[in-house]
Amino acid sequence: MFIYNFKINGTKLFKVFFTIIIILVTTILGICVYRIFTGASENFVLADNIKENEVSKIDSKNYTNILKTVHDDIDTYVGKRISFTGYVYRVSDLTDTQFILARNMVISSDYQCLVVGFLCDFVNAKDFKDNSWVNVTAEIQKGTYHNSDMPILKITEITVVDKPNDEFVYPPDESYIPTSSVL
Repeated sequence: MFIYNFKINGTKLFKVFFTIIIILVTTILGICVYRIFTGASENFVLADNIKENEVSKIDSKNYTNILKTVHDDIDTYVGKRISFTGYVYRVSDLTDTQFILARNMVISSDYQCLVVGFLCDFVNAKDFKDNSWVNVTAEIQKGTYHNSDMPILKITEITVVDKPNDEFVYPPDESYIPTSSVL
């Protein structure tokens, strides 16, 4: 029969346990900070980095996120310039200088769509046919539509383009964090 007697030193055990916890917490914190800073640059452009004369490009991946953010806080984005592609869409109560630069947002798994877009103002708007695809560069302005505040894009450049491969957009995702510095 073999009997071994060992003594546990409480202060040494506490020091080892505390050191392991500190190393673990520091590692997790470092990973989180790294993911926040690298993930933030992939999803959107910060307004602080945009000079007044620069143009932010919108694509099908961030289209609905930016559309929602600008509609929710118009005043923050007045004067910002954006560029994106969509199709000309008109409803009966628009003037001859207005159209909606639209995209079809997929809202269900069987590809049911809803038309979403920015209201645009352009002197020669009637020269562009309904459902024609265009790329615009425009400045965001604040206006009204049906007695509601709404962003209106004052188009500075417009060109006819082919329908893109990624013609559909998807609802705003939960990972997008709208702030006053987004766009």
